[in-house]
Amino acid sequence: MIKVTPDKLQPGMRLAKPVMNRAGMALLGEGTELTETWIARIQDMEMEGAIYVEGKLEMEVPMDEMLAALETRFQSAQGNPKMEMIKRAAEKHIRTLYE
Repeated sequence: MIKVTPDKLQPGMRLAKPVMNRAGMALLGEGTELTETWIARIQDMEMEGAIYVEGKLEMEVPMDEMLAALETRFQSAQGNPKMEMIKRAAEKHIRTLYE
């Protein structure tokens, strides 16, 4: 699932979650394929939140580079249990981005 702002929507994308209005009513259901008309309506509503569409993020930086950068950032904190815990959480998050 990808979180997309309304200005980045493209025809052919399929909703992973319903699009809700401010009152909490579903305007478009999960699985709806977006058309130019639906996209224009979503953009006209000036929604504040993001829209969730099916698919995966295409990462610009390889996972190995991200993990190496994380290692570099936490080098000075080695031996600090709290910082090690934060590092492990960040590493887990990075790995999930590439699944």
